[in-house]
Parts: sequence; structure tokens; C-alpha cells
Amino acid sequence: MSKRLSLKISTVLASALLSVSVSPAMAQSPADLDDLEIAHVAYVADNIDIQYAHLALALSQNPAIHEFAKTMIRDHEAVNAQALGLLQRLGVQAKDNFLSQKLISDSIAIIDKMSQLRGDEFDRFYAENEWGYHKAVNALVGDVFIPNIDNSEVKKLFEAGLKIFIAHEKHAEMMVGKLN
Repeated sequence: MSKRLSLKISTVLASALLSVSVSPAMAQSPADLDDLEIAHVAYVADNIDIQYAHLALALSQNPAIHEFAKTMIRDHEAVNAQALGLLQRLGVQAKDNFLSQKLISDSIAIIDKMSQLRGDEFDRFYAENEWGYHKAVNALVGDVFIPNIDNSEVKKLFEAGLKIFIAHEKHAEMMVGKLN
């Protein structure tokens, strides 16, 4: 897969994240989500990346891919644990929503595709998907979610998480360069 295709995946994912069509009773765009819905989207996005990483550990033989996948599992699990702790302390629960459901639906197709690949082809797809995924989600979090979060503690957690995930994006971009 080429850098052009990776950027296309990122652009498609970003477009899907920002313009999902839903019923009138639900939020119409990510900017319409409340803090608890945003929290659910982040939790789901983290879990999806953890799934991708477990698949990479199972299918790749590349030590750099394994190192990156282990980092994804460690960091995304840590952020989710912090988020769940904060929600528990606040006495609230994250709320499922159209965007969480869209992320899950899209991830099924990506996992299906990755499951069929092996060797260098898998490694390139995984790295490019990680780069595109982080690029799209980081843009959503930085440009849409953080400015719209009302609770200062939730906002602070998202700001800290975004710094970590921007580093993931840069790491994935470097992997793509090395694998291509």
C-alpha cells in the first residue's frame, strides 16, 4: 500500500468521522456530541486500536511492528483506565452514539482485511492504517472534541491523551517510511 493510499484511508476515515448521517433524534455531527458521548467515542477508538495491535502481534513477524503494537496496547489501555476512573469518580457513564457505532462498523472491515494479509503486505497495511487512523482521530479530538468538552477534568484528560496519540501518529508515519 502506498503513502497515497494511506492518506486516502486517512481522508476517508476523517470524512466519515465528521459527516455521518443519522436519524434526527440523534446528534448530527461529532460537534453535537456531549461529554459522555465524546468519552464513549474515545473509549471505542482506543479499544479498536488495541484490537488492531493484538492482530499485529499475532500476524506480524516484524520486531518493529511488535514494538509499536505493544506500545499501542499499553498506552491505549492506560488512557482508557484513566477515563473509566474519571467517569466512575464523576458518577457517570459514557453514552453510546452514532460515531461510536460507525467506528466499530468500519473497524470490522479493516480487521477483516488485515486478517487476510501476511508478511510485508500485512506490515505495510498495519503501519499505514495506524498512521491514517491516528491522523484522523487526532484531528477529530483536537479540532472538534476538545473545544466542545464542557467538563474541565474530561478536557484535561483528552488534552493529555492527544499528546500521546500525536506521538503515535509520528511513530506510525516513520514506520510507513521504513516499510515502503
